[in-house]
Amino acid sequence: MKWQLGNRGEPSTVSSEEQGYVPEIARSFEIDEELEKLLSLKTAIHRKLLDRINLSMLERLSREQIEEEIGDIVLGLLIEEDAALNAAERQRLVGEVLDELLGLGPLEPLLADDTITDILVNGHKDVFVERFGLLERVSTRFQDERHLLRIIQKIVSAVGRRVDESSPFVDARLADGSRVNAIVAPLALDGSLLSIRKFAKKRIGMEKLIELGSIPAAVAEVLSAIVRSRRNVLISGGTGSGKTTLLNALSSYIDGRERIVTIEDSAELQLQQEHVARLETRPPNIEGKGEVTQRDLVKNALRMRPDRIIVGEVRAGEAFDMLQAMNTGHDGSMTTVHANTPRDSLARVEQMIGMSGVEISPTSARAQIASAVNVVIQIGRQADGRRRLLSLSELVGMEGQTISMQEIFRFKMEGRGENGEVLGRHEATGIRPKFLDSAAEHGIALSPDLFRPNLDLGRI
Repeated sequence: MKWQLGNRGEPSTVSSEEQGYVPEIARSFEIDEELEKLLSLKTAIHRKLLDRINLSMLERLSREQIEEEIGDIVLGLLIEEDAALNAAERQRLVGEVLDELLGLGPLEPLLADDTITDILVNGHKDVFVERFGLLERVSTRFQDERHLLRIIQKIVSAVGRRVDESSPFVDARLADGSRVNAIVAPLALDGSLLSIRKFAKKRIGMEKLIELGSIPAAVAEVLSAIVRSRRNVLISGGTGSGKTTLLNALSSYIDGRERIVTIEDSAELQLQQEHVARLETRPPNIEGKGEVTQRDLVKNALRMRPDRIIVGEVRAGEAFDMLQAMNTGHDGSMTTVHANTPRDSLARVEQMIGMSGVEISPTSARAQIASAVNVVIQIGRQADGRRRLLSLSELVGMEGQTISMQEIFRFKMEGRGENGEVLGRHEATGIRPKFLDSAAEHGIALSPDLFRPNLDLGRI
């Protein structure tokens, strides 16, 4: 059975009329065999190429120049290998060898695909991607475990990190800002694991979120008033729910004349204002020294004369310092937290205060939270893969030892469609929020009709 190379090395069959019927099991064996041959051929050419070229010279050339210089060499090596490939197949193989030499090998086509948001490698044979909120398996694979480890080392060494048996997991970042996590043996039992959260090349603004049905236009108008009137915002959601995307979108409402300090573990925020001071944490070195935590950066940010502080995500003791900043004149600050409900997010922040090492009673910690945080926005990724604003709540003080919270907007699920999509609508609860007074003081008028009981803000 004849196989041809598809896009960038992916196999594709000729038509069934040309090849005749082939049992499914036999076809799968032939696919694996053909892929193995192609991977072995690419590896052999790559190794020979390394013996023939001066790697230091490549740094001075563009990819186009390198393709022109090295393309002929690769074609010569293909002749030496006596590989039966046509011109188009050879050209694709040249591209893959260049990816191996200059980039991240089999991952390059996935990184170039703008429809992919996550790349998940489970050992050298199993690669999955997320498209439009749903996971799917792809035909991409590595030659062997050593090949995968080499690509991982290439990623982490570019940012001064390392990964081996003594340090078997690492966080890193690609040149384009994509977030990377790798974990290898002995912690990874069935092969090295690599996770890449791709950095969006195009910033997703509030208009796009409205277009996608994630947030109704009426709620976006209220969010604009919340940010412009300098209310402190906590964005809550699960992993991959879109917390950073929403934080980016909200930041567009900040006045360009304000000084903003951003603090992140891995820089992902794409603020458009001119006056932005970006800070990023630093892990410890090989000797275990030199670590700079988010808490260190929050403390330092207070000395940088910020109008607003934006923390990418609070995970530990920095939550206490963030609350202190919100309570001491840095109104309009924002951060995110991992939690499944607005009430859970407050409990998480309370736990983080306990991780700060500061002796404070639970009641005092809750009072700090109630005083500092004005609005909690809950977002989530639902069963159909779509990300939506699920709730917008306001903190209104303390009732005894409990933080008092009132929900302003919510998403009401109404069922599932024929294709499994979630059906529902955003609606107002009928409660008039306290932040309307603050908005009015800043010259921002919101129509009372936005908060009418059970007001249908948009059905999706």
